[in-house]
Amino acid sequence: MPPKRPRASKELHSSYELDHTDRRLLELLRDDARMTNQALSEALGVAPSTCLARMKALQQAGVIRRFTVDVNPRALGRGIEALISVRLRPGARQQMAAFGETLKKVPEVTQYFFVGGMDDFLIHVTARDTDHIRQFVLEHLSADPVVATTQTSLVFDHVAGPASL
Repeated sequence: MPPKRPRASKELHSSYELDHTDRRLLELLRDDARMTNQALSEALGVAPSTCLARMKALQQAGVIRRFTVDVNPRALGRGIEALISVRLRPGARQQMAAFGETLKKVPEVTQYFFVGGMDDFLIHVTARDTDHIRQFVLEHLSADPVVATTQTSLVFDHVAGPASL
């Protein structure tokens, strides 16, 4: 039985101690978040009740934030990806939150990051082709008065690395 761990809110203030079983459980879920509890417990060599308790503890501690699906953009006719760096105008810094909220509603945006450094946002988009990316930049970025500059980099390959466990 795993040692009792303190419950934490979704907003973590201290690190959560992972043991070997926790790490392996997270690896299995990262590879296939739809694995049944029975399959997970067999792969871990623990009882199903232990596996379920581990998963619940990881969720309550905020280590597991959500279960998700990995959608292949090519299967949806979006054969090209780009990363777009965006710098907002100095006088528009107070509108960063609103800019981010707007990005959430744009179908081409798969994810975005609010970053430090020279740029303010890094936006990951998927599109049909380069004309689609160009149209996205013109309509959703260049036309926005808070945007000062953009820089688009095409993604040749997108490989997810192992989560830092």
